[in-house]
Amino acid sequence: MAQYQKLGRDSSARKALFRTVVTALFDKERIETTEGKAQEVKGIAEEFITLAKRGDLHARRQAMSFIYDESVVKKLFENIAPRYADRTGGYTRVIKTGVRKGDSAPMAILELV
Repeated sequence: MAQYQKLGRDSSARKALFRTVVTALFDKERIETTEGKAQEVKGIAEEFITLAKRGDLHARRQAMSFIYDESVVKKLFENIAPRYADRTGGYTRVIKTGVRKGDSAPMAILELV
């Protein structure tokens, strides 16, 4: 059974969080979030880049079912996926940056390589 972090949320809130963070990652290509969220979203983002490398209509519709913004899906398929055409994996990187001032949560930068 796969292990994952619940991040203090129920399943629907966790899915909504992942959708938002993945959409922001593909839109901005570099985001700062907590380490736990970054580690969980990294795998999801890599799956979508692999999906976008396929490039067919079914893959685009699968991406549209998860990513909120249609323009972000277009950017994923037309700009981001071709960059990784010759790469078999490892599309994202997590860089630990320290702790957040307010609650001392460990922070990290999640970016596309």
